Amino acid sequence: MKYRNSVLTLILLAAIWAAAGWVATPTADAQTRPRRVRPAPSPTPTPDTLLGPEPKSSPATNSNAPLLDVKPAKPVGTAPASTDTMHAYQLFQQKQYAAAAKEAKAIATNDPGNAEAWKLAGFSEFYLKQYDDASEDLQKALDLQRKANQEDSHTVDALAESYTLAEKYDRALPVLVAVTTRAGAQPDATFLYYRGVAEFKTGKNTEAEKSFNEAIKANPKHTPSLLYLGQMALARKDLDTAISMLNRATTNDPKQASAWFLLTSAYLRRATSTTDEAKASADYLGAIRTGEALTRLRSDEEAIGLFARALIGAQQYARAAAALERVAAGDNASGITLYLLGLSYSRANNFPKAIAALERAIVKSPNDTNAYRELGYDYEKSKQYPKAFATYEKALKVAPDDADFKEGLERMRPFAKS
Repeated sequence: MKYRNSVLTLILLAAIWAAAGWVATPTADAQTRPRRVRPAPSPTPTPDTLLGPEPKSSPATNSNAPLLDVKPAKPVGTAPASTDTMHAYQLFQQKQYAAAAKEAKAIATNDPGNAEAWKLAGFSEFYLKQYDDASEDLQKALDLQRKANQEDSHTVDALAESYTLAEKYDRALPVLVAVTTRAGAQPDATFLYYRGVAEFKTGKNTEAEKSFNEAIKANPKHTPSLLYLGQMALARKDLDTAISMLNRATTNDPKQASAWFLLTSAYLRRATSTTDEAKASADYLGAIRTGEALTRLRSDEEAIGLFARALIGAQQYARAAAALERVAAGDNASGITLYLLGLSYSRANNFPKAIAALERAIVKSPNDTNAYRELGYDYEKSKQYPKAFATYEKALKVAPDDADFKEGLERMRPFAKS
């Protein structure tokens, strides 16, 4: 159908993910001049939900690293035996971290000025992933070391990491700055990444971006930093940089589902931001490729929905419908998923299935004007004019000033009782 093809061309040229509706070119047949609507916009990542992988609760250090230079303190002269950390240290070496922490903490309680006891307790808690306790005890150890003018770099490093993993970013930041700016030392990519996270979490975005760039300079395959940089570029609508960084992240770690999700979103947003049909088509195909990778890692409704948007953008409506059917079958399917399913069937001219999905979509999302618009179109195309009239009536209750719905209502009025 010539009308149908012109509609599809307009969808591509008008950036299909924008939220507002659009008007199709009328045909000669006044009773089949329904208004059409563009697909709902693809989700935009927000700082609170997607921006940045949190530091993982798995220490960057290991029990054989120099960081764990924990030396036992033996009693001197008449000092009480409770100050001897030798046995606790042996437990620590045997990776009996809970026992080591308990014993070292008891020694530190009896002898609050014993820096080695606090340090050993902190390291043991660190390996138990008890980062709040570890940061508190390591801070006590560091304070005592500084008081004695014997600051230990291993304690500082462990404290910086503990504060970060405990999400105490304001306290972590000054320690991380000290760790990554030591004179004559090459900063580690992981600690540069931690510094970037702490800066970002405390509102220092410019500094954070610099830190993440330093991290990938130190280690070009540092995926978490690449992912952060990609997301930050996406947030400021620098789509070329976002796609570049996220492609590097997925190349380095093909199992990083969040990177595939954001990369698919970036391709979709770039596709809709251009009037060059060839570039848009290439980006839709890029979104399909990354969406397929995403759905191999995630089969949830959000991931499938994003993949379906890419397929719809590339006019692969049958594939989009097939993908969406998997997540739309249950009662918990969202209104947007059902709308996209109905849209896919509608663009494939399968109006019975389109109508069934869109009717469900409106039950789920009774204020979604897009769903009303598409459903009205499908009723008109299948010559169910009374139902089209009723749909436009309901739609006008949601959007009383919508000119398309008003026109559709008047267009269907002569046929409302047929």
